[in-house]
Amino acid sequence: MEVKELPLRKCVSCGQMLPKNQLFRLVKTPEGVQLDTSYKAQGRGAYICKNKSCLDNALKKKSLNRSLRQAVNEEVFNILYTELENDR
Repeated sequence: MEVKELPLRKCVSCGQMLPKNQLFRLVKTPEGVQLDTSYKAQGRGAYICKNKSCLDNALKKKSLNRSLRQAVNEEVFNILYTELENDR
C-alpha cells in the first residue's frame, strides 16, 4: 500500500515549504479571521509555522494581514500562541 505524501505549503512568515500538518492554517471568513483546524474551510487561507519565532515575526511584520488582505486581530494571535503551548 502506498503512503500518501502530504502537500507542501509555504509559511507566510519565513517562506519555508513544509507539510501542511506542521503549519497553522488561518482562513478569512465573513465573520473574520479564524484558525482552521480541519485544513478544509472555505475562504482565503494562509499558513504559518508552528513555532514562536514565526508567530512573533508575522505579528511584527504584519505578513498575515498582507496575505489574508484583512487586518488580523491580536485575539487571533493569542489563540495561535495558546495552541502552540498546548501542542508541546
